[in-house]
Amino acid sequence: MDDKQQIILSLAGLEIGYATSGSKRILLPPLNETACEGELIAVIGRNGVGKSTLLRTIAGLQPVISGQLLIDGRKISDYSRVQLSEKVGYISTEIVKVSNMTVYDLVSQGRFPYTGWFGRIGKKDDHVILESVGKTGLKDLVHRPVNQLSDGERQRAMIAMVLAQDAKLMIMDEPTAFLDISAKFDILHIMHDLAAERGKTILFSTHDLGMAVSRADKIWLLCDEGMQTGSPEDLVLDGAFESLFNSSEVKFNIEDGTFRLSSKEKGAVKIAGTGHEKFWTEKALIRAGFRIARSGDAPVIEVISSTPLKWNIKTISFSKQFGSLYDLIHWIKTTGSIC
Repeated sequence: MDDKQQIILSLAGLEIGYATSGSKRILLPPLNETACEGELIAVIGRNGVGKSTLLRTIAGLQPVISGQLLIDGRKISDYSRVQLSEKVGYISTEIVKVSNMTVYDLVSQGRFPYTGWFGRIGKKDDHVILESVGKTGLKDLVHRPVNQLSDGERQRAMIAMVLAQDAKLMIMDEPTAFLDISAKFDILHIMHDLAAERGKTILFSTHDLGMAVSRADKIWLLCDEGMQTGSPEDLVLDGAFESLFNSSEVKFNIEDGTFRLSSKEKGAVKIAGTGHEKFWTEKALIRAGFRIARSGDAPVIEVISSTPLKWNIKTISFSKQFGSLYDLIHWIKTTGSIC
């Protein structure tokens, strides 16, 4: 960690869970971790492990069971609700459904800590609201009713609301849930820019491991034994992601950061080719149950870089050409072997 980075969030022996009269249900062992200014942190783990509970506790929506939770160097219990809202912004997975509320109206809710008892929007507030709308790509939709937005646009508006709140710490529970691929990456790009360019500290939960590995500065991996943290690459090299699955049938591929179902190996093949054509050919053959050999007498699949692409299987006894990876894999499955 850079000694010059300001610590925004600190957990020391933090226990999270639910307390009722006379009983406590603690979800995880005591947690100890920090988050610094400008970090984008992904919180991942199996369903029910406590991701949402942790985020809600950090946001002040659930009480701390025991231990310390410091925000900007101060105990969360020492903040008033208004003071805490100046420090922490929170977005849940709940869809906002309010009749006649426009994007401007929704984003203006983020100015609550600054508008006093009467909630009047002044010139400065208006400037911040419009700037936040623009930052999230909704400038042309500022007066559109929220219930007429797409899921991706609605999530942008929620992020704009927290941005208008001007909180140092932004908590997002599944911000890309229910979004299509394009919208997911749009939201991830916005989050990354807010952290890298505006110094926001962002904690977001996700089930999309690829998203977490590709863009997060740090990952908080929750499991029954507690929390493992580090850069995505640290956790890959430590073998930490195996804990996400209890099944021996699911394996983490350390070479490309993906999970795949285990299958009975059907043999080994060598791939002759270059570039991304070779890469995706290898992925297709691995998915079909083959091991990629780098030497030896294994059959060779040659990637022919023509237009369109072609694939040629060569063995001692025969040669066969295919016009797509789908046809290649289908033929392998039909014949049961390429040896």
